[in-house]
Amino acid sequence: MENENELGSITRREMLAGSAIAVAALAITKVTGSQVAAVAPAVTPVASAGVSFSVNGKAINLEMDTRTTLLDALREHMHLSGTKKGCDHGQCGACTVLVNGRRINSCLSLALQHQDDLITTIEGIGTPENLHPMQSAFIRHDGFQCGYCTPGQICSAVAVLEEIKAGVPSHVSADLKGPMVFSNAEFRERMSGNICRCGAYSNIAQAAAEVAVAKG
Repeated sequence: MENENELGSITRREMLAGSAIAVAALAITKVTGSQVAAVAPAVTPVASAGVSFSVNGKAINLEMDTRTTLLDALREHMHLSGTKKGCDHGQCGACTVLVNGRRINSCLSLALQHQDDLITTIEGIGTPENLHPMQSAFIRHDGFQCGYCTPGQICSAVAVLEEIKAGVPSHVSADLKGPMVFSNAEFRERMSGNICRCGAYSNIAQAAAEVAVAKG
C-alpha cells in the first residue's frame, strides 16, 4: 500500500520541495522587476539649438543636435560632401575648411561654435567651370592620386600662402619678425597636418610653388 501511494501520488517531501522552488522563483521575479525599474535611466530628449553662419557666401540657418561637429553639419545637413571625414580625430587634415580665412579641422569643432562665421569649403574655393589657381596647379602637377585628401590639401594650401603673405611664422622660419618668404621647407612644415596616404607630397609642393610665384 505504501509503495502504491509513493508511485501514484506526490510525496510530502516532493510537495514541500516544489512549493519552496515556486516561492523562490516568485520572489526573484519581484525583486528583479523592482530593481530594473529602480535602475533604468530616465529617457531625456537630445538637446538641440540653432546656429546661423555663412557657407561659401550663402547664409545658412540650422537647428541641430548640440553635439554636431562642423564637419557633420557640412556633410549631413548641407550635403557639402567635398569636405572629407578621414580620421575624425584632427590628425589627417582631410576635413580642412576655412573659417574667417583661417584653416581649421572641422571634425574638431562644434557647429554651434561658429555663429556668424564665414566658412569656405572646397566647393567655395572654386568650381569645375571656374577653378581656383591652386586647383588648376594641382591638376597640372598631378597633386593627387586617390583624391580623398585633396579637398583638405587644397584648402590648407590656399590658407598657407595667405599665412606667409601675412607674415605668420612657422617652426622653420629663420626670422620670426621679418617678412615670410615661400620656400619648400616653409610649405612642407605648414602642411604637415595634411596627410596624403598616396604620397603625392612633392607634386603638391610643386603646385603650391607655382601659385606662390604667380602671386608674387
